[in-house]
Amino acid sequence: MINYQSIKPLLFKLQPETAHHVAECVLRLPNICQIPFNPFLESHFINDAILNQEIFGRTFLNPIGLGAGFDKNATMIRGIQTLGFGFTEIGTVTPKPQAGNPKPRMFRHIEEESIQNAMGFNNEGAYKVVQKLKQRFPFSTPIGVNIGKNKVTPEKEAINDYTHLIKTFDGLGDYFVINISSPNTPGLRDLQNEEFITKLFSEAKALTDMPILLKIAPDMEVDDAVALTKMAVEKGADGIIATNTTIDYSLVKHPFDIGGISGAVLKEKSFKIFEAIAKELYGKTILISVGGIDSAEEAYKRIKAGANLVQILSGLVFHGPDMIMNINKRLIELLEADGYKNITEAIGADRKS
Repeated sequence: MINYQSIKPLLFKLQPETAHHVAECVLRLPNICQIPFNPFLESHFINDAILNQEIFGRTFLNPIGLGAGFDKNATMIRGIQTLGFGFTEIGTVTPKPQAGNPKPRMFRHIEEESIQNAMGFNNEGAYKVVQKLKQRFPFSTPIGVNIGKNKVTPEKEAINDYTHLIKTFDGLGDYFVINISSPNTPGLRDLQNEEFITKLFSEAKALTDMPILLKIAPDMEVDDAVALTKMAVEKGADGIIATNTTIDYSLVKHPFDIGGISGAVLKEKSFKIFEAIAKELYGKTILISVGGIDSAEEAYKRIKAGANLVQILSGLVFHGPDMIMNINKRLIELLEADGYKNITEAIGADRKS
């Protein structure tokens, strides 16, 4: 196989969004033709019983997932599986198609191994994404559907976008994610309040049996984040994902004045929020940690803090497709070194001590 580090300088000469389209073209191939990807899949997908766990009625063969924002339109599901991910989250999907924000809207911070994006929920809309999911259903690994409101939808009507999407995608995934934490849709983060979440989960839980998770921003005050997520679980949320991208531009040397930052610089900020939430909610709901995870050691830290699962996104840009395989292999070593027979024994280990 091609060594990613040898081609990375060439990819980095492209605009980040162009490089993403190149990756998408490669990862779409298993979906549109019968290219023999099985040898690659077999060499990259780590299926060891020590990593298996049952969540939401599905088997997660390993805890490393692809976060939302990479496969916005469900075009790369099979290709992404070849990279070794235990689960995938598509989207963010909105009811109507939208082009997103003006370009350029994605930027690399190479020295900090981080990405700044102001994409703005660019996607083909619910109807087209549903058709793609139907073509690939059922899925060999769990799929989450990340949903958000259209930019043109007034805040007072936002709940209608979410309920419409839940009805539209009901039964076509393994869980929903309510995205009200992206910084790239004006006013979206204002929906991170008790009134909206109470009403949303009251209506959403009546529409589907699929689990519904809430994804929060890393820029909230810690006490506010804990209070909000605790309340969301009380109102019916089946899990919490912490966190989305940050608008703390002080984390990078040369920030742009738009969008949210993900990647290595988010590590400390994301973990701080996750740790506080886990202290309150570990054992009471499913917790997924995301933000700056770029090694097995960091993934293991989140797991022992209470994460059932973790997600990766920006790390792929800097470390390449072998990253997932390497994390899973090393994670097995870490679990075995600590005497665990299964990953479920390690989840929340730091909460028990």
